[in-house]
Amino acid sequence: MRETSRHSLNESDMSFEIQTLDAVANIAREKWNAVSGMHYPFLRHEFLDALEASGSVSSAAGWEPCHLTLWQKGTLVGLMPRYRKEHSYGEYVFDWQWADAWERAGGEYYPKGLTAIPFTPAYGPRLALTDGVDQLTAMAAVSMYCRSQPEQSWHLLFPTADEANAWKQSWPQLLERHGVQYHWQDRDYGDFEGFLAHFTSKRRKELKRERRKVADQGLSMRRLRGAEINREDLEHFYRCYQITYLERGQQGYLNFEFFARLLVSMPDALLLIQACEGHRPVAAALCFEGIDTLYGRYWGSEVAADCLHFETCYYQGIAYCLERGLKRFDPGTQGEHKIPRGFEPVLTRSLHWLADDRFRDAVDDFLGRERPAMAEHLVAARTLLPFHRQS
Repeated sequence: MRETSRHSLNESDMSFEIQTLDAVANIAREKWNAVSGMHYPFLRHEFLDALEASGSVSSAAGWEPCHLTLWQKGTLVGLMPRYRKEHSYGEYVFDWQWADAWERAGGEYYPKGLTAIPFTPAYGPRLALTDGVDQLTAMAAVSMYCRSQPEQSWHLLFPTADEANAWKQSWPQLLERHGVQYHWQDRDYGDFEGFLAHFTSKRRKELKRERRKVADQGLSMRRLRGAEINREDLEHFYRCYQITYLERGQQGYLNFEFFARLLVSMPDALLLIQACEGHRPVAAALCFEGIDTLYGRYWGSEVAADCLHFETCYYQGIAYCLERGLKRFDPGTQGEHKIPRGFEPVLTRSLHWLADDRFRDAVDDFLGRERPAMAEHLVAARTLLPFHRQS
């Protein structure tokens, strides 16, 4: 299915033709990546295609792809992932209460329009444009398209701060919601010891003790990049990944084929961290590498070992960033336990359009009370960081 619409926004030759794709595979990888760029791994053609080709994302799974591509004079100049959602699973911006309230009032919340990276709460670009394309004009075209669709809402999750501000300027009816995550940022530390030198003495000793505990339990760490990862490594990682969900009585969202496809199509972006007993891996974490950021996404362990999660998912990633010159480490959503380990609180954003004015006013009121609470949490979390005052 490919829908086409044209929006002429002014008398200049800046109109866009918007075409929707029901599969990212319907456009050539090279053409998509020439617009999206390669610096943010989750917007790459390979990542989105692996989700769809593996069946992890599909209409049957409640994620119907309807990606937007923007064209001018037959040339692709912009793109934006978009899905028609039948539920709110795998989003990490929780709107279940909104859906319940609206449906109790007689409305229909689903299906909804969603622009996000499935199962990936990592902020980054959502609308990608080629050089020379006016961002606000393109956003106005997208907003016209979204408002013309049968879905009664559209949601944009985890954009960058700059992109969120541009969207609000172009489309003032959007409601902004805030969240908090915890990211490590390089403050010219140099190396891991330089990082620890900024800690208070007490907290530095505690962190070093946590790292020693892992070695004292007979575990060693190994990092594998790209082509160093073989299928056996990947199969072991996937068992660990599923263990994390099985402990909660669930199945992981992503199937093995998804990860296998990534290993073939974008190994350059993959980092696998293994914890080993001897030569045998017993725990693993899979990360993605962008141009200046490491993203920690999936983890699991076959053994119960003290502090192993901290070492595998946090300290190894920090060490890798310092070795590779990466400036930021996003280890995943939630987790205030990251703060005393040097992960700083950062604000995340989502934007929401609701067609019904009554519903919009109710959600706007809710967000007006939620945002100050998030701001207070951000301030309070910063007081718990382990650094010296002068840091």
